[in-house]
Amino acid sequence: MSSAKQAARNATTERLGREQWLEGALNALAVGGINQVRVEVLARALGVTKGSFYWHFKDRAALLDALLEHWRAGRTTSIDAQAQASGASGAKPAERLRGLLDLYLDRANPRGMAIELAIRDWARRESAAADAVAAVDKARLAALIPLYRALGHDPQESGARALALYAFIFGQSLIIEGVSATKGRELRDRCARLLIG
Repeated sequence: MSSAKQAARNATTERLGREQWLEGALNALAVGGINQVRVEVLARALGVTKGSFYWHFKDRAALLDALLEHWRAGRTTSIDAQAQASGASGAKPAERLRGLLDLYLDRANPRGMAIELAIRDWARRESAAADAVAAVDKARLAALIPLYRALGHDPQESGARALALYAFIFGQSLIIEGVSATKGRELRDRCARLLIG
């Protein structure tokens, strides 16, 4: 390798930050699951040496811990922002629930869903991943339950309805493929009426 190419590569390595490693890890997770989140694989994908990795992380275990925290914090921040935005609009509880439903269902995010599924698969085998998923699920449900309470449902009914809506939001993306956009929207509207009222 010429000295100019090596200098350019070194400059790239020096500029690569912790966040870029974490985003690279999320990309690898989305494409191939947790087994693809490996130092060598990430370094190759990011076009840097492994030395850059060890500047930011002690080892792969430290990367995986940071990856879970990064995902959990990002999801919790997103939930809070969505709940505040729907509350700031002055909309009634049913309209806010419908707005949250539309927000998730109208924004096709294949990468986000692939990451969600990969983390949930990881959670079936690793307690740290299971803890992160449980924290995100708890935060998401905590944002929904008060809206059902505001509709006049008791705490148990509110919890059950929030869980049903939550399961629909994430589960429908796995089964709605092959349905036309018009049919899919009609089906979602019917489900929304059942789940929200």
